[in-house]
Amino acid sequence: MTAATSTGESVTEAPTRRLAILLAMAMFVLVVDTSLMNVSISAVIRDLHTTASGVQSAIALEALVSAAFILIGSKLGDLMGRKRAYVLGLCAYAIGALAMALAQSLTAIIIFWAIIGGLGASLLLPAMQSLIHGNFEGEAQKKAYALVGAAAAIAAAVGPLLGGFLTTYLSWRVGFLLEDVVILTVLSGIKLIRDVPYTGDRHIDVVGAGLSVLGMGGVVVGILVWQEGGESVAALLVLGLAGLFGLAYWLRHRKVQGKPALIDPDLFKSPLYRLGISGQTLQQIALGGMMIALPLYLQMVLEYNALEAGVSLAPLSLSMFAVALVAGRRAGKRRPSAIIRAGFGLVAVGVAVVIVFVPRIHSGWALAIPLLIAGSGLGLLVSQLNNYTLSPVSDERVSEAAGVNSAGGSFGLSFGLAFAGAIMLATLSVAFTKMADASTVLSPSEQQQVSKALEHDAEIMSNTALKSQLKDQPPATQDEIIRINTDARHLALQVALAIPLIAALLGLVNSFRMMRLPDPAPSSSLEGAVLG
Repeated sequence: MTAATSTGESVTEAPTRRLAILLAMAMFVLVVDTSLMNVSISAVIRDLHTTASGVQSAIALEALVSAAFILIGSKLGDLMGRKRAYVLGLCAYAIGALAMALAQSLTAIIIFWAIIGGLGASLLLPAMQSLIHGNFEGEAQKKAYALVGAAAAIAAAVGPLLGGFLTTYLSWRVGFLLEDVVILTVLSGIKLIRDVPYTGDRHIDVVGAGLSVLGMGGVVVGILVWQEGGESVAALLVLGLAGLFGLAYWLRHRKVQGKPALIDPDLFKSPLYRLGISGQTLQQIALGGMMIALPLYLQMVLEYNALEAGVSLAPLSLSMFAVALVAGRRAGKRRPSAIIRAGFGLVAVGVAVVIVFVPRIHSGWALAIPLLIAGSGLGLLVSQLNNYTLSPVSDERVSEAAGVNSAGGSFGLSFGLAFAGAIMLATLSVAFTKMADASTVLSPSEQQQVSKALEHDAEIMSNTALKSQLKDQPPATQDEIIRINTDARHLALQVALAIPLIAALLGLVNSFRMMRLPDPAPSSSLEGAVLG
């Protein structure tokens, strides 16, 4: 009798285990995707004959689309069915990856990878959380969440190394083709998924959804337009801020009227939730700033290939993974707010040391210790912030609260990517122009030519690429412009890294406010918070 029961349980558990593995594979692809892009920047620029700012804009736009539509994607998943939303999200992500593998221009990357792929992520993440909650029970559900969370952490840790290896020895396109292979494998097991019916309110807050897209989109797109030297920057930024303030007013107005809203504004009545969301957003701004500044420094200044860049970034990603794992299990009786404070402090120290090192080093290994420090700080934050943010939320509202938390984090990531990149190019333009004007080697006509060239087209460029453009100039002019380029790039990258430093310092201040509040008992539904 016992043997029969055991056999029956093993037969029942086998599809469940396969489904958990397939969901973990989907999460792995979601997380590793951006890492592939970051370490391949120089190769993408070379192969597509585009610019660093163009590729950086595509990376920031992908994060923005995911952030702006994730709350809407969650609601659409409720209405069309979580399983269908999951499949559509995977298909959209597969289209984006395939476009990367076949792209011949930056336009294709922006349309298919950044926009369609970002929309896919906004459908996929909320649907995945609901499907795990509805297809697993008890201990199996906890194991599924743990497996998916582990896949995300491993992808973040090994992504730079994997992307660097594939790009250097094969092609950056191969990495994205492999993403499609993984997605096809995941889709092959779609029959294992049982759809989760939605029994809540089926109304859509169209105005709230529009204001959320307008608000987040206006701010980040405004920064990207400024970076590219476009017009109407102030109008876009004002429109974005007006959208965010309008969203806050609209949500309160709908609540007073007793009508359904995009999100329940009562979530923000909890100071723990407010401070947690703020910390999550600041952490992602810091991460986004580092994700764009460090790969550009390694590939454009030190002229590393993708593998060398990935290995140089490994101390950051691996320490983040290791510390998050250890801190999550061994926090003991330490206050979460104290761990968060230590995390932001370490990120600030690590980034500050990198800023000091930038003009003085000639090898990425010189950054290993400060990146270990910053990565350890990020690991502490990853281990605590989600649980801290969602701990005061009741079980029936944790899914909605996690969606808002995810949107805030994605918005922070896109803002950090966009603003650090934009401020870097603005600083480069100003610094290069001033250094050229102060040069005693360049003639007045050459100085004017430099100023005119940089007015609308400042780019982070390697000295090797710049030399090829200057081959017709006299040797003295070539040497002087190379010297100016080297000094101006260092200053521009230092200013760009000030964005994650400021975010970390603001997070540190925020953590002191957390310390004044009592630590609540965790909610019983927080196993699913990892997907937020």
